[in-house]
Amino acid sequence: MLRYGVGCLGLVLIGIGAWRVADQPDSLGVVVWLAGAVVLHDGIIAPLVLAIGLLLVGRPERGVLRGALVVAGSLVLIALPLLVRPGEPPNPSALPLPYGRNLVIVLAAVVVAAVAVILVRRRGRPQRSTDDD
Repeated sequence: MLRYGVGCLGLVLIGIGAWRVADQPDSLGVVVWLAGAVVLHDGIIAPLVLAIGLLLVGRPERGVLRGALVVAGSLVLIALPLLVRPGEPPNPSALPLPYGRNLVIVLAAVVVAAVAVILVRRRGRPQRSTDDD
């Protein structure tokens, strides 16, 4: 019952989203952007995260690094259209701040958080003894 309820809720939300996109003045642009996001995710972000995961098999840091890559990739995916759009934005409030600099700051914060989690986990893990007593 719960599965059907959540499925119906998902269909309603998809319908609301499609209706809102169709109501936009540049609905084709929105659809192209969404398709581009899917292509970037499936063509770049997901393979990169999987490749890093394969390179780090057996390492305890694997999950943290993959999570940091997903967050960083998502942030870039959201900010990139605003950063690469040519010319002045049609709405002056669209880019009121230096988004390039702010994106670098947020990505640095993601790296710092991932390194902090890795260091805390390493510190909490018992050290292996090399003595053969």
